[in-house]
Amino acid sequence: MESEIVNRVANSKLVTFDLEEYYQKGERVLFDIKDWLFEGIILKEKDFREQVKNHDWSKYSQSNMAIVCSADAIVPTWAYMLIAINAEPYVNTIVFGDLKELENVLFKEALSKVDLTPFKEAKVVVKGCGKLPIPDFAYVEITRLLRPHVSSIMYGEPCSTVPLYKAPKNK
Repeated sequence: MESEIVNRVANSKLVTFDLEEYYQKGERVLFDIKDWLFEGIILKEKDFREQVKNHDWSKYSQSNMAIVCSADAIVPTWAYMLIAINAEPYVNTIVFGDLKELENVLFKEALSKVDLTPFKEAKVVVKGCGKLPIPDFAYVEITRLLRPHVSSIMYGEPCSTVPLYKAPKNK
């Protein structure tokens, strides 16, 4: 008598949440204004404005931009604002900060739009492996969003999970 092989994972009621589905399209660009500073340390308003005016902002079309100044210089806030004004018509998203900050903002925006109703009292596995670079921030953010709605949260793959949260039983 042969026993039938049963795929318990396929038959389970686990719901997989794949953060790769929320990865925003578009090149990531780090725009460093250090090269537009006089002697690499001083912002001269007239020269800076000329650089901004003559720069080809269209080359950033459909990209996601992070603005920084990696030089040890005092940069007035308006300089970053001027760059944002000129880049904004072309880019998908623009932030002040590094590429890590940019990725966090992109995920924050995408995850804020997730409809959580299908996850009501579900056993959710947040997928852990993939092809795209998912920041730790995204895992923390989706956990924060899901926890009040689900019966449990696990990390990994449905066939091999790490249990993280189980909702208390209602009395």
